[in-house]
Amino acid sequence: MSTFILVHGAWHGGFCWRHMAPLLRARGHEVHAPDLPGHGDDPAPPGAQTLDSYAARIGSLLDACSGDVVLVGHSLGGLVISAVAEARPERLRRLVYVTAFLPRDGDSLVRICSVDPDNPLNAATIRTPDGQCVTVDPERAGEIFYADCPAEDLAFAKTRLGPEPLAVMFQTVQVTPERFGRVPRAYIHCSIDVALPMFVQEKMVAASPCPTVLTLPTGHSPFFAAPEQLAAQLCSLA
Repeated sequence: MSTFILVHGAWHGGFCWRHMAPLLRARGHEVHAPDLPGHGDDPAPPGAQTLDSYAARIGSLLDACSGDVVLVGHSLGGLVISAVAEARPERLRRLVYVTAFLPRDGDSLVRICSVDPDNPLNAATIRTPDGQCVTVDPERAGEIFYADCPAEDLAFAKTRLGPEPLAVMFQTVQVTPERFGRVPRAYIHCSIDVALPMFVQEKMVAASPCPTVLTLPTGHSPFFAAPEQLAAQLCSLA
């Protein structure tokens, strides 16, 4: 059996894996679904966070695990797992990108998103009063993140979304073929994603090919829309 660390995306917390963690544990896997600093129930100030602090949180958890680990990143979590892979490739069995940002060296979230200037998420974000973070308009979150998800999950998630630091979105990721590039990676496309459209997902995979590419017919939140199917795909990659 495998050890999974599930890394959430922007504005979310470990709560987004609430269906996935039990499903994977029921199949005999060890599963961790932490909050990144300043997210979910973590008390750290969101505006003080960087990709480095996110990667450090996952690196500390990695150190506490025995054996090789499968790192799963959703959305912005793809940048985090890439940074962790660059720092500690020897601890990882596989990287799995679930409709996630898959960077080339020097990429940032903002740079990758520049190919999709009309994305509705741009108009749905609100700058916090201190100017350090952005939040998502809760009235738009459903159509962008959870359009195909059960109403119960939509209600659960909407009230738990928090601010995301702009610094994280602009920070570049350094990855090299010798370190990040030696970790096997897989990509799970979500074919009707609005927040990270399929053409952007495909563009990233074309630039950084993954030996294994799978697809789910869901929007941005397959952990709510199709948890059983996502769990099956993750297990097939373990």
